[in-house]
Amino acid sequence: MQTTEKTERSFSIELDSKQQVKNMALTNEGQRESILIEGTIGNLVEATFTEGIILEVTGTKGALRLDLQVKEIKAGIQTRKLR
Repeated sequence: MQTTEKTERSFSIELDSKQQVKNMALTNEGQRESILIEGTIGNLVEATFTEGIILEVTGTKGALRLDLQVKEIKAGIQTRKLR
């Protein structure tokens, strides 16, 4: 069975300065590799959907963008209500 639905999500983080990065860790523990990025985008300016498919959270010091549709958020909320 072949599906054309995209299952992986992409994201980007844009910061005005590397000073907004609180912690960045790259680990390689045996077979498991992970990356942790923590920081601040400052005070919330707005959270909007760009082109209906990208959640963009903009702060005074940067922005976080996530490939996520409004209908997917609504579906997730409905699923949690049924539990």
